[in-house]
This record gives sequence, C-alpha cells and structure tokens, in this order.
Amino acid sequence: MFAQRDSAGSSRSRSRSRSRANRRLVAIRDEALPPPLFLRLSRALLDVGDENLPRTYQTTFWFPLRSRPSSLVEEAALSLHRLLSPSTRARAAGVEWWLSRMWTTDVRVDFHRDHDIQRARRGRGTVHPLTSSVLFLNRVRGGLLVVTEEPPDPENPSCAPARLDRMDLVRPEPNRFAAFDGALTHGVLDHRNQVPGRSPAPAARGRMRRAVILNWWAARPWSVPRFAERRLYRPLALAGGPP
Repeated sequence: MFAQRDSAGSSRSRSRSRSRANRRLVAIRDEALPPPLFLRLSRALLDVGDENLPRTYQTTFWFPLRSRPSSLVEEAALSLHRLLSPSTRARAAGVEWWLSRMWTTDVRVDFHRDHDIQRARRGRGTVHPLTSSVLFLNRVRGGLLVVTEEPPDPENPSCAPARLDRMDLVRPEPNRFAAFDGALTHGVLDHRNQVPGRSPAPAARGRMRRAVILNWWAARPWSVPRFAERRLYRPLALAGGPP
C-alpha cells in the first residue's frame, strides 16, 4: 500500500533522511483530560447523537482562550492547552473546534491541510493554524489518523498523498490527545486501516468513531461563530456559560 523511501543519494542525504525519519510528526498524550471531565464530555457527546451529522465537519466554533467557556469542549480546551508546545501556548489566541463523528466503513473526510477556508475563498491567501489536534473519545475498528508532510493528491482516492512512506499513525483510544503542526496533511483510514475508497465497505456500520478536533490559532479564522451563537449540540452546553 505504501511506497518505500528512495534510498539513493549521497551519505549526507541519507543521514538527513534518517534524521527526518526519526522525528515524529505527532505528539501524543494519553489520559489527557482529568477523568471526571473526560467522562462528562464523552457522555454529553453520546447525548448529542446524530444531531447535525451530515455537516459535522462544516460546523465549527471559535473559543477565545481568555474568555469563559460556554461548552464542555471549551472547558476541555482550557485543560488541553497545557499540553501544547511552548510556542503554541504563547501564541495561540484561541481554538477553533468541531465534532468528528464517522463510521470507519464510510469515511467522508479526505486527506487535507487545515486552513482558514473563508479567508482563502476570498482571495486573501492560505493561513494554517499553529497546531492541529484531535481528542479521541473511543476506540473503533480501524480509523487510524494519518499525518504526513506529503501534499494531498486529488488524483488519488480520498486525495491520499502519492507517497505515504513518511507518516505518523495514531490509533483512536479514549482520552488520547494527538497534536501536530497545523500545516501538515492528515486524514483517516477506513475499517481495514486502508485509504478510504480503495476497498468495498461492508454493509454493517460498526461503532461510530467519535473525536473532537481542536485547531489552535494565532488569530480568529474568518466567519467562525461562538458556540453560544448557535442553537446546536445543547448537551455540550455549560450551565451559567455566556448567553
């Protein structure tokens, strides 16, 4: 499935390649949230159920880090902030978040690089978050997160990069937090941990893969609302949060 790294070239080039190969792209932290907070968040997301499921990836919210949280996700973000790199902690003004919900037999998110979509659409250039991150809520069959430096390739199924020999794989596990550079390509593998679309999906859906995506930005992405401005995902709302 995956191409092998080309080993031709000078010894100096091979040394640089080995150095890059040994550098992990993803920082992983297990037991990322305090257990009581993780349980509250997991149960609330189960209560959300299938609400807004077809647009789960297009429904994002902005949370300024110096404001009072209005949702359990934002409370979790304040706790996860301490796990980020010193550079991101110092520069991040806030976090953009959304719910990731899918069956690994029907993965509907292509390989991509996170960016300010509305800004790019209006011709103001491509801006990436400082750090992209995923908080996994459960384990499922397959569904590995792939992170790579290679660009997405629209000629391939799911826009998978032409070469995936330089990548990190992250298995979904409850309360596992994975963070990586916001300019890197990433995607999700299917129930067989293959690129989606390369093999027929079984009739049974299995267990839904649940996670929360948190992108940490130096400045607010264009046109992203606050959670309290939308009447969605009410099981996630905190009592006494902003009106």
